[in-house]
Amino acid sequence: MVTISINDETRQFPQPVNLDDVLQDYRAHNPDLAFAIAVNGEFVPRTQYANVQLQDGDTLDIVNPVGGG
Repeated sequence: MVTISINDETRQFPQPVNLDDVLQDYRAHNPDLAFAIAVNGEFVPRTQYANVQLQDGDTLDIVNPVGGG
């Protein structure tokens, strides 16, 4: 099992798991959200989601972009 913190909430996934797999599950419960992702504090471009292999203990921050001025 891989234990990952997503927005300070602990989740477990079978091994192996990549960022795209985790986000597909997240989108299923939050279909209207447009978001940005940081893994262990580093922004991940959307084009790289399938290439990021998550490890036990990783931290994901999923945030909604906020417009302003």
